[in-house]
Amino acid sequence: MSASGSVTRWIDGLRTGESAAARKLWETYFHRLVDLARKRLRALPRRAADEEDVALSAFDSFCRGAERGRFPRLDDRHDLWQVLLVLTQRKVADLAQHEGRAKRDWRRAEPIEAADPPGAALEARDVDPAFAAQFAEECQRLLDALGDDGLRRLAVRKMEGYTNEEIAGLLNCSLATVERRLRLIRREWEDRAGDRA
Repeated sequence: MSASGSVTRWIDGLRTGESAAARKLWETYFHRLVDLARKRLRALPRRAADEEDVALSAFDSFCRGAERGRFPRLDDRHDLWQVLLVLTQRKVADLAQHEGRAKRDWRRAEPIEAADPPGAALEARDVDPAFAAQFAEECQRLLDALGDDGLRRLAVRKMEGYTNEEIAGLLNCSLATVERRLRLIRREWEDRAGDRA
């Protein structure tokens, strides 16, 4: 069976709670997630958390979400990598925000030199590194364009596969508020797409 078929089979197994499927996905993708997190954590000091912590948290969120059916468009290795990429990026952003709070302001500390040289390519056999970097930058650009932390959090939760009802519970607001804010986000992103066309 091809690698693509194996990944698809493991995704199906993960949805049904097979621990062997989760283990196979872990073995296949964990090091790539660590590499991605390392590149994104360059500006943060190592004492805050390291790339393995971020990758572990992203993979854990993915497994829990997949078992709960939060990723309806998770059909193959390409979909899987996109989900893992977004989750890892979000974990890095959450860590930066957490460490940036007044008592833990990491920006006051000297950054530790990154182990990889600047511009090192993301090593991934299944995804073109240029595409992965472009996708990650585009996601970050769209989130930055929102200009409001509340809208960014909501957009990320939606990208992570949460339902509108789940988001309302997580953000402690009404379903109508979530739906209204999602319309605002869509309008903002559509306007930006129109400006770039």
